[in-house]
Amino acid sequence: MAQETIQLIKQLVEIPSPSGNTEKVIRFCGQYLSDLNLDMKRNRKGGLLITIQGKNGTKHRMLTAHVDTLGAMVKEIKADGRLRLSMIGGYRWNAVEGEYCEIETVSGKTYTGTILMHQTSVHVYKDAGKLERNDENMEVRIDEKTTSAQETRALGISEGDFVSFDPRAAITESGFIKSRHLDDKASTGILLNLIRKISEENIQLPYTTHFLISNNEEIGYGGNSNITPETAEYLAVDMGALGDGQASDEYTVSICAKDASGPYHYGLRKRLVELAKQNGVAYKVDIYPFYQSDASAAVKAGFDLAHGLIGPGIDASHAYERTHITSIENTEKLLYAYVQSSMIG
Repeated sequence: MAQETIQLIKQLVEIPSPSGNTEKVIRFCGQYLSDLNLDMKRNRKGGLLITIQGKNGTKHRMLTAHVDTLGAMVKEIKADGRLRLSMIGGYRWNAVEGEYCEIETVSGKTYTGTILMHQTSVHVYKDAGKLERNDENMEVRIDEKTTSAQETRALGISEGDFVSFDPRAAITESGFIKSRHLDDKASTGILLNLIRKISEENIQLPYTTHFLISNNEEIGYGGNSNITPETAEYLAVDMGALGDGQASDEYTVSICAKDASGPYHYGLRKRLVELAKQNGVAYKVDIYPFYQSDASAAVKAGFDLAHGLIGPGIDASHAYERTHITSIENTEKLLYAYVQSSMIG
């Protein structure tokens, strides 16, 4: 299944969907599952909720992955016609410096551009490499003939227009997928194909299970609603963060013990580890110091449930990311076992 999933992930990352402007990608997710006989609806936030009835309807599970991404909005049209930006989500300007981007106007027309330092030319600016990459210095060079704010406005570009980053998605012969926005479209692809597998194989789940494709996680509140009173377990499927001091890697499924919101439910975490061992799933348990998930948002919203977090290991999070097909595969195997397992209590 991982081969099909990695191709689906590539399709997902190539659909622009910064937080606040996710209609196209949510519609794609719905269409991807439209041939199946599923209980599927949109919530008022614009997310997609799929429910599969289980043997036990008195206890429910919820699994989430988020399809919204990092991005920006036009903050200001400068006197020279270029654009100053306001960030959507938590990243560093240096992570998108030199990246191609797309500006979507309120009429739906799009323009391409490049995110650059204002002081980029080393032939003009002596300290081009030393100056701070910040809101003041970063700008978009639009690929249109414009040298003034008036000419840029005449294109239909205005403050509040969404700006998305070129994902530059590629699948290598060695099994890697590298792209922007694998956080969290890698997990979204995994969940979509898990739903398809359950439906096509007529698997009866032990509990009624809800799958939420959330669309506001990067700004903190994507998965904190549409949770039924019967929901006892809530599992967010999101990236595992890699770096110095981290246990996670690009080849295993990462099981989170704790992030910036605090520890995840200990009993659920132990059950996930137990399932991984029983099913030959390569895994790592890890702590993410600067991270929160839809599951932690749900707990902060006051829901009484056991919350957990797993996902594929993603290198260079919130920049030009990468993971390997074996990490996708191990995440799929653990989820397949989890949705068919008994609850912890």
